[in-house]
Amino acid sequence: MKRQPGDDTSVWSEILAHRDPDELELAVARFELARVPPDVVSATLRDCGDALFSAGRSDEADWAHEFGGSVAVALLAAEVSALAAHLNSRAAAVRSAAVELLLDDFSAVSVAEELGVSRQKVYDIARASHRTAAYIPRVPWRSHEHHV
Repeated sequence: MKRQPGDDTSVWSEILAHRDPDELELAVARFELARVPPDVVSATLRDCGDALFSAGRSDEADWAHEFGGSVAVALLAAEVSALAAHLNSRAAAVRSAAVELLLDDFSAVSVAEELGVSRQKVYDIARASHRTAAYIPRVPWRSHEHHV
């Protein structure tokens, strides 16, 4: 996908920061093809899909229209899911790092008891690769000035 000077690549990169760089262009292309503007994607991610969910549960026949139609809604819902998966992986990476630290000072049995998991699960958690992936530093609904 070729972009012209003055396009909104950086806007998309910021909104879809949770996306792997290899997936970014394709995700943007799908949104652009469906005529879903960056601000709609951003708003949907900021509210974690609450507006989509609420509209989808309404009795209105044309509920998807306000988001750009059914294709747009499907893409937006998939993006909320992609963000949630990213955040889940990020949390798992932090958990892995914490369990690794705990195992420096405590037995696996003690850590397992404290966390309410099996001893084997403690080893599985600690072995999880938590240093290889790039994670977003903050969730989309937090502004830059709140970043610590």
